[in-house]
Amino acid sequence: MIVILSGTNRPGSNTRKVAARVEAAYHTLGVKTQLLDLAHLPPEIFLPSAYGEKPAAFTKFIDAILAADGLAVVTPEYNGSVPGILKYFIDMLPFPESFEQRPVCFTGLAAGMWGALRPVEQLQAIFGYRNAFIYPERIFLPGVRQALDENGRFTDAELEKRLEKQAAGFTAFVEKLRAKKLR
Repeated sequence: MIVILSGTNRPGSNTRKVAARVEAAYHTLGVKTQLLDLAHLPPEIFLPSAYGEKPAAFTKFIDAILAADGLAVVTPEYNGSVPGILKYFIDMLPFPESFEQRPVCFTGLAAGMWGALRPVEQLQAIFGYRNAFIYPERIFLPGVRQALDENGRFTDAELEKRLEKQAAGFTAFVEKLRAKKLR
């Protein structure tokens, strides 16, 4: 199963819309997915006590990450960086098992012309530090406001094809790593 992480909690975000397009790309391939939306984080996770004992309502997020064969992270760019909520989410997950030898790929989106290049590179460093297996084919979506229509679909079919290509490549990457692990 591929877990798709929508990397912001902003209501009505373009990130959530792009995450839905990523999920559709995997479904086209017949790959089982689960979408984790940070907008659904339980409020108790923000209490200082959560650093010690995770709230019961956060367990479903932990379980999804630990059960994932691979993780597809969809991140926006906020002020040239990763959204604080995404970094906090990563910090709240168990160390080291959450990302240790777990395949991860990235899709970045931004209103600007670089399509979240900076946050994706920052996330690669974070996940690399956590010993994840980084899939090298990243997708950057610049000018995301113009790239999506009012229904959350891409205005350019080429963008959908790029997501499908990444999904196919990442699925093969996950399968190869899983086969090596089983030996």
